[in-house]
Amino acid sequence: MSFLRVSGTKIVDGEGKEVILHGAGLGGWMTMENFISGYPGCEFQIREALAEAIGKEKSEYFFDKFLEYFFAEPDAAFFKSLGLNCIRIAVNYRHFEDNDNPRVLKPEGFRHLDRVIEACAKHSIYTIIDMHTAPGGQNGGWHSDAGVHIAGFWKHKDFQDRLVWLWTEVARHYAKNPWVAGYNPMNEPADPKGTGLVQFYDRVYAAIRSVDPDHMLFLDGNTYSIDFSAFPDDAKDRWQNTAYAIHDYAIYGFPKSPEPYARTPEQLQKMKDTYKRKRAWMDARGLCVWNGEWGPVYARREYDGDQTDDINERRYNVLKDQLDIYRVDKLSWSIWLYKDIGFQGMVYVSRDTPYMKRFETFLARKFRLAVDAWGTNDRYVKQCYQPIVDLIKDSIAEPNRHLYPPIWSLEDRVARLSRTMLVAEYMVKEWADTLKGLSEAELDEIAASFKFENCLKRDGLNKVLTDHAASFKGSI
Repeated sequence: MSFLRVSGTKIVDGEGKEVILHGAGLGGWMTMENFISGYPGCEFQIREALAEAIGKEKSEYFFDKFLEYFFAEPDAAFFKSLGLNCIRIAVNYRHFEDNDNPRVLKPEGFRHLDRVIEACAKHSIYTIIDMHTAPGGQNGGWHSDAGVHIAGFWKHKDFQDRLVWLWTEVARHYAKNPWVAGYNPMNEPADPKGTGLVQFYDRVYAAIRSVDPDHMLFLDGNTYSIDFSAFPDDAKDRWQNTAYAIHDYAIYGFPKSPEPYARTPEQLQKMKDTYKRKRAWMDARGLCVWNGEWGPVYARREYDGDQTDDINERRYNVLKDQLDIYRVDKLSWSIWLYKDIGFQGMVYVSRDTPYMKRFETFLARKFRLAVDAWGTNDRYVKQCYQPIVDLIKDSIAEPNRHLYPPIWSLEDRVARLSRTMLVAEYMVKEWADTLKGLSEAELDEIAASFKFENCLKRDGLNKVLTDHAASFKGSI
């Protein structure tokens, strides 16, 4: 079997036949995220808190079982049944290296990753390894698992050295595996200057190529994968066998949509223009584009009541219309995401499972307090934080209120620092304490809630994806 590779603007197989990758992100697994599995704050916080609450041995047992159950053979079989062919696996660097023991590889980090890649290969599913977190944090989001809003990765060369080293080890490990489609060296970088990202890509490209000349690279644009303005004009020759990753989330697929999505010509044109603007740099240079993340979030009856079905029908329409836009370019994409507890996943944990029952009250309060940044609805608490926004507006001159990253409004910045970091931090111990006093057998039962057989399918979403993929039948 030959490796996939980039040829001009296309991805092709060993015979030169075009391959269009249609798939999903396996987020929330080897990089846990708060909205995906229901905890507050960052992954490192809840891991530390659980070890303190129930002991290191039981904590490690629980998280290991979580990894075992979250994605297994039945998940791969179901995924393939939808006609999809690629899974982007989000990975936390902490599985392979400890901050207090840098540049010492933890071989056990490959155990679950190898297992999932093998399960996918058995069903002819390609995988893309996505380094979703970086030492020090490559952006100010919760998903970089740094716990701060300023990305330290760009301020300390040692953080950069460590990630280059780690990618050398990962690429060496998978160099001969053709079912690994390629490597996504950094998820959603946010380098205020842009030049640091280019320098990092130069270094990580050289490091990977020193041990693996064959696999594709998927390089995210700057500022959360939307800005390529600092990238070099000679990228095609400088970084060969490389696709360029945009993330194309449409505002109409989220609670903060400026208006209900009605498929008006104006709304459709806005989505199309946004997408075209993100890929314009690559199109001008004849480069390959890959949409590494996109997709709406969905209403939940326990929170959105009678409006749930109407909201979700509009979100499915956003989904369909984005795919129609992508169809013209025969775009390869990876929707966010495969599995969660009911907000965005193609499959989601049933409300009747031990995990969801145990955390039901906690999750409801977490929703009301809006402690997650992703797709949040702040209707219950907005009035609490508005005075902070007003104070800044009244006290700071307008030109000085424009900080990096520009995609964060003043309101977003206040929310991230106050709600999603400060308030979330106060909820971490409570999340961990909810698992206190349980035996290993009971912890196993809680973790098993994430097994495929304990999940429900979001049929509306899956049908849209399947219908789109079927229209390209003939490509792998």
